[in-house]
Amino acid sequence: MLDIRLFGIRHHGPGSARSLKAALDGFAPDCLLIEGPPDADALIPLSLHEAMAPPVALLVYRPDRPRDCAFFPFAAFSPEWVAMQHGIAAGATVRFIDLPHAIQLADGFGESEAPPEAAPIDAEPIAEASSEAGPTPAKAAIRRDPLGELAALAGYPDGERWWDALVESRAGADGDVFAAIAEAMGALREGAEPDPDEAFREEAREAHMRSAIRRAAKEGFERIAVVCGAWHVPALMRHDAKGQATADAATLKNLPKSKVAAAWAPWSYERLAFASGYRAGVLSPEWYDTLWHHQGRVAARWLARAAALLRENDLDASPASVIEAARLAEALAGFRGRSRPSLDDLDEAAQATLCFADPAPMGLIRRKLVIGERLGATPPDSPGTPVEADFEAQCRRLRLKPAAAAGEIILDLRKETDLARSHFLNRLKLIGIPWGERREARGRGTFKEGWFLSWQPEWVVELVAASAEGGTIAEAAAGRVRSRAREATRVAELSGLIGTLLDADLAGATAEVIQALNDRAAVSADVFDLMEALPPLAELARYGSVRSSDTEPVLAVVRGLVPRAAAGLVAACQSLDDDAAAAAKARIVAVSGAVALIEEPELKAVWREALRALADQEHVHGRVVGRAVRLLFDERAIAAGEAGERLRLALSRASGAGPAAAWIEGFLEDSGAVLIHGRELLAVVDDWLCGLDADLFTELLPLVRRTFATLAPAERRAVGEALARPGGAAPGEAEALHGFDAPRAAKVLPILRLLLGPEPAKSADETTGDAR
Repeated sequence: MLDIRLFGIRHHGPGSARSLKAALDGFAPDCLLIEGPPDADALIPLSLHEAMAPPVALLVYRPDRPRDCAFFPFAAFSPEWVAMQHGIAAGATVRFIDLPHAIQLADGFGESEAPPEAAPIDAEPIAEASSEAGPTPAKAAIRRDPLGELAALAGYPDGERWWDALVESRAGADGDVFAAIAEAMGALREGAEPDPDEAFREEAREAHMRSAIRRAAKEGFERIAVVCGAWHVPALMRHDAKGQATADAATLKNLPKSKVAAAWAPWSYERLAFASGYRAGVLSPEWYDTLWHHQGRVAARWLARAAALLRENDLDASPASVIEAARLAEALAGFRGRSRPSLDDLDEAAQATLCFADPAPMGLIRRKLVIGERLGATPPDSPGTPVEADFEAQCRRLRLKPAAAAGEIILDLRKETDLARSHFLNRLKLIGIPWGERREARGRGTFKEGWFLSWQPEWVVELVAASAEGGTIAEAAAGRVRSRAREATRVAELSGLIGTLLDADLAGATAEVIQALNDRAAVSADVFDLMEALPPLAELARYGSVRSSDTEPVLAVVRGLVPRAAAGLVAACQSLDDDAAAAAKARIVAVSGAVALIEEPELKAVWREALRALADQEHVHGRVVGRAVRLLFDERAIAAGEAGERLRLALSRASGAGPAAAWIEGFLEDSGAVLIHGRELLAVVDDWLCGLDADLFTELLPLVRRTFATLAPAERRAVGEALARPGGAAPGEAEALHGFDAPRAAKVLPILRLLLGPEPAKSADETTGDAR
């Protein structure tokens, strides 16, 4: 005799899982139908594999567009996981019955309204009574959060707390809860109106699940158990209603399809939590794990773990405090009419007795013991994409293990394994997986590289998506960079890729990006874009790489960019406002540093001529011109007298207060150390100030004070002390003005001889002359 039973569960609920396990033990079904993707039916037996460790997730994706995908997470306490394992162990047929994702991920699915004949024949009146104004907010909210509606009626702040108190944390494991759930959901669906954006998808899903129930019945199974989300139970009960099969067939007719693939992927409790954005998530995965695995004396165990956690972090937590917290939690549960403490009771007890109302340690407990950091694992031979297989092989070869716990490593790039690890981590960053974040390496030596590793399980999506770019991590990274190079609109974007490509040891892609950069630079009219690209390239060309990468092509790019930037510098600096002038000044300084770094006379000469042409401009923003004059002065391209004369002319009455202030700011900005230790620049400024008449000095004093106010107090004090010494000498130079102390210097000569080694004998006069 055919017996079909529906078990409405809450996804990821240990109370639901425990009740479901007891009900299945009593029912002993020969067919288990579970809400899930039929595209992954072949992977169900792997749930019993000894290497499978939840939390895990089923990933269904389109091979042609891997980013179009869906995850189905499972924890050990998820009812669907319990049902799968129960069915396989009992020898029952186990199937997923949700609408296949070959349909849900297909182009065009859900874009049009459902056909009129798709409406269910025996639907409740409310399902057809949609007004022109659309569903009311209250009725639409029921579908979005049915448990929240029940919780509000029962006086709970949210559906999570209500379900936890009445189902998850309750004692006993009777199966009567499913009848109550079905009745409650039936009442809620009578008062709900469908979400217009999801109406057709939901109807198609429920139509497919009803069809799967009817198909199982026709195949001759006698005891069919259907495990689905509680919301769907009333709809699935209509599977044998008159005319329902015809209506479901009409709903599912002519739906688009696409090719999909499925795989198991590791998951984490952090991603299972509602706070991660997962719609079916829970607030407290680690707490639910404790409820599932340790039903007896769960309060004492949880509080003991909290105390151990605090002690691991050098915080006081004595056994006496644990006993006190346990007693307080029991008392709170009694006051609230509960048979045993809930998470709320334990939270309050821990905060009062273990944390002394300090939110910091309580935040640690909630992160570790309420949400949790558990990371699952999947069998090594489970289906996956080629890039996933290469990733796992590389991790084994390099002894890197993806884990939820973060950690820091220091790589010695002189060692083959560490160099390969660096290449691997840089390649992962290029495909959108920042497993490693570069940190300052402790110790000396440019051969050291620091990384902070923190794995996120959702990056498996990026691994799957990378399969569209190539069959290995290296091929996928190179393909991704080529795509970015084609899409880049600025030369600076391309220059930023080159250093990363060298770090990732992707020579082929590097050559292509360099060619793209040259092509883009040849036609670019944006001089500032060219200037932004220069500094990172110059640093890379000058210092090369401890990875022994060939940087000659990079130097060739720099040799091509500098003349282009120099030719357009004056035109680019016309008509700048204050903010644009500040940005232009920063770029000019950066390019000047880059040209100095390369140490090629031809490039220096080209850039120096561009700066001189800019310094001669009368209608360019003073901040830019002032910095150009200063850079020429620092490079000894103009003498101190010329720099002083330019300063005098720029700050004359004819220039106006605004332009004068901008000029002096550009000339002296970020110059504290140079003013202190470089006598020539300080002398230029001092001579100019001393040559002003009283009226002009009074007029320009606010401008000068504004510029010197940008210096640090210690730098201003040192400048004042230098000016107070004879001749404005730098520290230690004033004593030298009084003559050379030969006897004092002679005391140092024996030490110098030991340090520098023997030298040819000289006469006394020659020795004295050398010492002086």
